[in-house]
Amino acid sequence: MRRRSSSVTIRDVARKADVSVATVSRYINRNAPVSPEVAERLDQVMTEMRYVPHAAARHLASRKTRVIGLLLNNLHNDFFVPLLNGVEGVIRSKGYNLIVATYHASSRTGTPPPIGPHNTDGLLVFSDGLVDEDLINLHERNFPMILVHRTSPPSVSIPSVTVENTEITHQLVDHLINVHGKRRILFLRGPVSQEDSLRRETGYKSALQANGIPFDESLVLNGEFERDIAYQAMNEVLGNGKRVAFDAVFTGDDDAAIGVLRALHQHHIKVPDDIAVTGFDDLGFAPFLNPPLTTVRAPTETVGRIATERLFGLLENQISDEVMILPTEIIFRRSCGCQS
Repeated sequence: MRRRSSSVTIRDVARKADVSVATVSRYINRNAPVSPEVAERLDQVMTEMRYVPHAAARHLASRKTRVIGLLLNNLHNDFFVPLLNGVEGVIRSKGYNLIVATYHASSRTGTPPPIGPHNTDGLLVFSDGLVDEDLINLHERNFPMILVHRTSPPSVSIPSVTVENTEITHQLVDHLINVHGKRRILFLRGPVSQEDSLRRETGYKSALQANGIPFDESLVLNGEFERDIAYQAMNEVLGNGKRVAFDAVFTGDDDAAIGVLRALHQHHIKVPDDIAVTGFDDLGFAPFLNPPLTTVRAPTETVGRIATERLFGLLENQISDEVMILPTEIIFRRSCGCQS
């Protein structure tokens, strides 16, 4: 049985990491350098043992890295450009440096995250960049963190910044139904572990229910918020001899919309005359697609800026544990059938 963090001592950590107590002390207090390999091993051991350094020891730390970390699950699409712009602008103004790393936390390979207490002063964690257990362990060690596009595990209170997903998706699907007469609306689901995807699916289902349209699982595809995967999923549906009948697509996000529009074009399906298409995020390319994309405008750059400002607030010992949800709005363009 794993011992509670309060019973784990610095000697226990040193023994498991196969280093001296003095080395552990140097690492905790940042008063002398340790090698990157030792720092990574100590960080992993303290996380596994849930070791929380004594508050007095933490106050002895006099050397900061002046580095902020941003941990992502991937960097595959255009969504991250405005997010990074918001983060980087604040960090530059503070005279800090930024490390961006990807980490597939759900794979649980035993490899610790590439960034954390051993090489940063604080962490921005995007979506499912870390699993709940890792977040709880870092929180119990009083490591400054802000969650981005996700909320805190229920057992702890880690501040977060995200956008409104559910009600705005309900409004968008309701628009397709009541303004454009759509009844068979295909939905491209994002990653099943991401809150954004789950909340958008909730909004999609609630709009169908409010309009007396039964939910049809055959109208849900896995788009993963990625254009290539969305293209492949749509292409398979359109190329199937038992083609599913649909008259609109909510693509889940704008990047997936690119793949959907490409597949529809290749199958000689006109948008919006034959099929209406909508997205989410209002990324920079959305008005330049053919036809221009009706989508939800999410303040992605503002999310990055506010999350980073709140992280610096934690570094300055300001208390912040609330969830901040930024408003979103629908931008109507031709892809849904509107003439604007």
